[in-house]
Amino acid sequence: MDLSNITVVITTFRSNHKIFSCIDSIPKEVKIIIVENSDDYQFKEKVENYSPNVKCFLLKLNRGYSYGNNFGLLKTKTKYALVINPDVRLKKDTLNNFLNTILKHPNFWIIGPSFNYNFQVVTEVETIKGYSIFFNLEKFKNKFFDENFFLYFEEIDLCRKIRKDGGLILVDPKILVDHDGGSSVRLNSNHELEKNRNWHWMWSTFYYHKKYNGYFIALMIIAPKLFSALIKTIFYLIIFNKVKKEISFSRLSGMFNSIMGKKSWYRPSID
Repeated sequence: MDLSNITVVITTFRSNHKIFSCIDSIPKEVKIIIVENSDDYQFKEKVENYSPNVKCFLLKLNRGYSYGNNFGLLKTKTKYALVINPDVRLKKDTLNNFLNTILKHPNFWIIGPSFNYNFQVVTEVETIKGYSIFFNLEKFKNKFFDENFFLYFEEIDLCRKIRKDGGLILVDPKILVDHDGGSSVRLNSNHELEKNRNWHWMWSTFYYHKKYNGYFIALMIIAPKLFSALIKTIFYLIIFNKVKKEISFSRLSGMFNSIMGKKSWYRPSID
């Protein structure tokens, strides 16, 4: 088995400052599919001209991480795919170590790299981190991430679905990647990043629990957070702390929209 059996899928959004280091870390014989959540034709031209193994698709609109990954996985023609964030860089032996693990565990569904695990050997786990997921595509029948998740919980949901279907989720301590974390999108301020994170974290939290536990259990789980966000929003409004008020309100808004059954619509302001 060689590296030509792998396609790397990268979902991006205004990630010019990170994507080229990511591409450089991927062997040239490996196909790369980049799914850009915008209509940035200059970005498409740059990445496709940067390396001959890159194909970039523009989605025109920001449809989120789940939709972008699904789009890229459905375009993949190889047997295996590695989904990574644009702020990930592969180590020299990352892909070869994936292939070595496959030979020993051919019935796997997904494999994750080592991340603060104390495992000494390949280990079955309940969930893995979403920034780097190696897929055995034939196990999925073209059904991957739940596209209702724009951001957060999408990999937790995926792993839960795999476990329900009796699938095998592995972590291999020999597989290593560099991951910057939270820096794949260049926003015009840290404040915008925090508002975006808080809104989507709370929206996804309620949606996930509603999906698996029902509406009222999800409401009970999120009620303390809802009350806390409301009190903090009012408090920070009274003391004229605009920054903290907007963050608290983002949490409140994300929860409220999810409770009301609205789609995950919030998008940050990007420069």
